[in-house]
Amino acid sequence: MSEAPSGLKARLSDTMKSAMKSGNKDELAFARNFHAVIRKKEIDDRKDLDDAEVQKIAMTLIKQRQDSIDQFKKGGREDLVTREEAELKFLQSFLPQQMGDDELKKLVQVSITEAQATTAKDMGKVMKVLLPKVQGRADGKRVNEMVRSLLGT
Repeated sequence: MSEAPSGLKARLSDTMKSAMKSGNKDELAFARNFHAVIRKKEIDDRKDLDDAEVQKIAMTLIKQRQDSIDQFKKGGREDLVTREEAELKFLQSFLPQQMGDDELKKLVQVSITEAQATTAKDMGKVMKVLLPKVQGRADGKRVNEMVRSLLGT
């Protein structure tokens, strides 16, 4: 684990340093939390993570934040909603630009054609073709819903 850090890990490190210098406690806490999750995964797997793996971790954390936001809204805890939304925004900055609906729809249509899918039963084939193309650029739930709607389920 002694090679140079990936681009995202280096950016995270820079973010931590600038947050320390500027005294931005929230951003520093978010960066440290993200860094700790990455380091734990690296130690568990005994290897340095590349950008794709770091993005995967960010997506998992984003999903957790979205679930927390939903729960806190149901519980009327606006103070916690605000903090989770800030952390969500921070984590999203480490992902590539998210796809728009039009771009995603085109990719889904191309993938349906490639997979020769005709019914909802072929959804697995479509997802197998599609997911590598949208990795990190579209939420899996959103992709799933788009495929379902275009396959007519």
